[in-house]
Amino acid sequence: MDIIKLNAIDSTNTYLKQLVKQTSIVDQTVVVANTQLSGRGQMGNGWVSKPGQSLTFSLFKAFNKLSVAHQFSISMAVAIGIAHALNQLNIPNISIKWPNDILSAKKKIGGILIENVLEGSCVKYAVIGIGINVNETHFLNLPQASSLKLETGKTFNLDEVLQTILKSVFGNLNNLAKKDFSELKQLYENYLFQKDMVSVFETPETLRFNGIIKGVSDIGELLVATENAPLQKFQLKEVKLIY
Repeated sequence: MDIIKLNAIDSTNTYLKQLVKQTSIVDQTVVVANTQLSGRGQMGNGWVSKPGQSLTFSLFKAFNKLSVAHQFSISMAVAIGIAHALNQLNIPNISIKWPNDILSAKKKIGGILIENVLEGSCVKYAVIGIGINVNETHFLNLPQASSLKLETGKTFNLDEVLQTILKSVFGNLNNLAKKDFSELKQLYENYLFQKDMVSVFETPETLRFNGIIKGVSDIGELLVATENAPLQKFQLKEVKLIY
């Protein structure tokens, strides 16, 4: 594993993608930024981080014959890996809010942005951006945000948190070829926030409805039971969970 530490950068994902194009980097290369000026989350949302108080980093992972049909397994493996690592650090009530926000006691403490590069019918490699709120204690106008420190009352060593997460995440990614897809999906669904509970959802047209999360499809769609249908499938931009 190669770890590149940078002081300030726009985005670790953007930097790592450029590095892949310009040089021959080794598998499991990690780029860590002390300050990320233009961090990105899902659907173009920004990722706010404070210098020296949070972790913002990106991973490069190459794959050998991982089918495009199973590319959601990357997202599941990363989310599960982070969840397991945070459990090891005794962070309470860890869950995964579909598709890949990391929550502690219903508050967001981490996010994941995965960009896959395809070659034919296979995933050639992935650039995986991860942000974890570690020691922050103030989140202006972000009532659903929290940090490891706020949830535990402890101050954490950033390098120790980073190493724990990297070991867990790369362990999962390296075993993807050996892991049964259905077993991985079951692990992911075990962590799924609000699973089997009545929840409120909102469409892009701001229409709200009640439903019960039942799990995810093989391609990562959210499976929701509603009054009108026993099971509906939703993609990322088609529905938002209100909580």
